[in-house]
Amino acid sequence: MRPTKFRRRLRSRIIISFALFGFALTALFAAATMYMRARLEDQLVNNDLGRLVKDFVDFKREHPEEDARWAVPRYEPWIYGATKFANVPFDRRQYDQTGVYEVEEPGVGGKLRQYKLAVYKDDGYWAFLRYDVSTQKLNEVQLLRALGVVTVLFLGLSILIGSWLSRRVMSPVTELVQRIRTFRQTRKVEPLAPHFANDEVGELAAALDDYSKRLTAIVQRDRDFNADVSHELRTPLAVISGTTELLLNSDKIDDKIRERLKRIERAAKQSTELTNALLLLSRSERSAPNDGETTDVAKVAEQVIDVYRSHIGRKPIDVHLVVDQTVEVVAPSSVIAVALGNLIGNAFKYTQKGDVIITIGAGRGVVTVEDSGPGIKAEDAEKLFQRGVRGESSEGTKGAGLGLAIVIRLCQLYDWHVGLAPRPQGGAVATLDFRLR
Repeated sequence: MRPTKFRRRLRSRIIISFALFGFALTALFAAATMYMRARLEDQLVNNDLGRLVKDFVDFKREHPEEDARWAVPRYEPWIYGATKFANVPFDRRQYDQTGVYEVEEPGVGGKLRQYKLAVYKDDGYWAFLRYDVSTQKLNEVQLLRALGVVTVLFLGLSILIGSWLSRRVMSPVTELVQRIRTFRQTRKVEPLAPHFANDEVGELAAALDDYSKRLTAIVQRDRDFNADVSHELRTPLAVISGTTELLLNSDKIDDKIRERLKRIERAAKQSTELTNALLLLSRSERSAPNDGETTDVAKVAEQVIDVYRSHIGRKPIDVHLVVDQTVEVVAPSSVIAVALGNLIGNAFKYTQKGDVIITIGAGRGVVTVEDSGPGIKAEDAEKLFQRGVRGESSEGTKGAGLGLAIVIRLCQLYDWHVGLAPRPQGGAVATLDFRLR
């Protein structure tokens, strides 16, 4: 059987979708905020540094004396005259173009510190202005933590809002499901549409009401038809059985005609049993023997063998009925006869020579039917119980592929089990287990 695919409840999917949407939106906003802040701040600082280093050069031009102090204490400026370029530190000489550079230099304890180095160079001056960005990086870390906390808070808020919205949105669907569950438990038909508004759920409820009415009408019509057919067939079958019984009791018929009458009698009995079994299937209801007693499977098997022996004809087949244990089942003999009849009849039909062995009580409550026919493939065993499916070895034989489908439906009705498998020594073995599942 194909495993059932796991699916979350619709309400859970709504909550998860809402939470994921809220989380993704908040995370995207946080990422955009961090990116825009970093870019704008970097651009503003670079512009500010470029302007300040030029102001520093202008200050030096106006105050060339050595003791002149530039009144911007938070920056660390250096300036070198045009005649003193040789005094520029070696690690600064690589920055020979005007602009702002990202620089890492060893700090306290050997840890690298990040700086922005603004450079201004002309024919007369080569100036440097260094700005420590560690505070800026610390602010970025603090902002990132704050945005992380906000993201988590928004995620929780999204889950709460999603739960509330899903409960509101799913309430009509939940009510519809609950009413359908109640119907399945009580089997009491009640219109669904009047309980819902004229929306999508109400339209679905109306469609279910319409489907229920049509399905109920079809089922009732089929039950009435099957009951009528069963009732009408019982009368002519009773007439046939009664007439053949009277003729068999007559002394004026020869043995050849008597044998033909017995075949008619067996066929009438088989038709009656099949009619009763099909009537039970159409009603989907079990039935016990009329006297409340159990049915002896061995006796039914003897009758079935006698009825289906005509399938053997002149084929060299030996039939063996082995009773290891007495098997008694609480079910009508007609139902057991139909189930065994299809299994035994198939064994007789498809076996061309050899033997057919029917074992009663092969396991407690188990009946097996073994044959020496062409056999079946193990992978085709379950398919043969489907309507209209016949085995590869059935070519050239008459049949519609319905017998085993009827057997498995009877087993499902009575909680029995039926199976087919290849026989190790050739042929097939059918197992009918009357033990309740």
